[in-house]
Amino acid sequence: MNTLVAIPGRPSGVRPIVEGLPFTRIGQVAAGGLGDPEVIPLWYGESDVPTPAFICEAAAKALAAGDTFYTFKRGLPELRAAIARYLTRLHARPVTQERVIVTSAAMSAIMIVMQALIDPGDNAVIVAPVWPNVADAVSVLGGEPRALVLQPAETGWRLDLNRLEALCDARTRALFVNSPGNPTGWTMQTSEAMELLAFARRRGVWLIADEVYARLVYDGREAAPSLLDIAEPEDRVVVLNSFSKTWAMTGWRLGWMVAPPELRAVVDKLVEFNTISAPPFIQRAGIVALEEGEASVAAMRELCRRGRDIMVQGLNRFPRLKVASPVGAFYAFLKVDGVSDSLAFAKEVLARTKVGVAPGSAFFGGGEGHLRLCFASAPPRLEAALDRLAPVFS
Repeated sequence: MNTLVAIPGRPSGVRPIVEGLPFTRIGQVAAGGLGDPEVIPLWYGESDVPTPAFICEAAAKALAAGDTFYTFKRGLPELRAAIARYLTRLHARPVTQERVIVTSAAMSAIMIVMQALIDPGDNAVIVAPVWPNVADAVSVLGGEPRALVLQPAETGWRLDLNRLEALCDARTRALFVNSPGNPTGWTMQTSEAMELLAFARRRGVWLIADEVYARLVYDGREAAPSLLDIAEPEDRVVVLNSFSKTWAMTGWRLGWMVAPPELRAVVDKLVEFNTISAPPFIQRAGIVALEEGEASVAAMRELCRRGRDIMVQGLNRFPRLKVASPVGAFYAFLKVDGVSDSLAFAKEVLARTKVGVAPGSAFFGGGEGHLRLCFASAPPRLEAALDRLAPVFS
């Protein structure tokens, strides 16, 4: 029998920083209700709408044609060209195909960018509250995530850029901003994007923008303000996106990034080490989603707009709660009076009502005392959830 022998002076077993990462708090809540058909699941960030049939048919057609082999690490040229056309249509400045890199989901893009930039001891400043995987990606690499916490405002949330300078030092490598934001729905305005870009240029740090909810805005615009509207192709700016939310493709795991020249060759290597490439038959479905999917995008936006109105109006009936109507994304992020342990409270909500919610403490930086509810669902489901929640929130 083989015996593991510890080498003096070297750690044994799993890396402590990885072993010590906490299990996702949303997952801790969901573990108490997954598989229960009576639970209304509003904890995860996805719609109850299945992927549109025409996208599924494109993938099936590609599979039937044998499109199952290794392919370009940066993505199929046809998909990269389609993404470039799509972004050029939406934003103030053109995006060329050479700037686009396809990834196996936006999470893969986040991890790859952090692998390219973060050494042990470096730090990244992250606008927060935010999806926890972003901060954890920095931590896994031995870096320090630092939260630039959004400030509560009467109509939502406010970014205080005066606090940014104090968070940065000689080891700051990147600023990360998610807009429209998960979990708050905060949406960066062009003036704020210009200030962040100016700061990044002045300090020489990278500016990473997660824009996966860019099309889910409710003020009449086709897309939220983007760094692609203002940045030069050579700026140290990386813009990430995904097919997951806009086209109801969460399980497909397909995303992209727009990157400057100095990062692109490095990303080639890192895609190789992480996934080799995104599956080609899924990429074929992505092309069809971009080229034929605008009606589906509009339908998703309308579903979420209706869901937002139902959820925000319904929650504001309860005096314990404070929730603003978000400009973008598809979450209600509500402050619950008297709650200081949102994880325990989310578990209590599930046990008492069979409604699955996400605890605010799951989101890196400033979320404690809140709950997040995803409203990207059909109105009857949301109305049933509100009825069930009434005894807890009243």
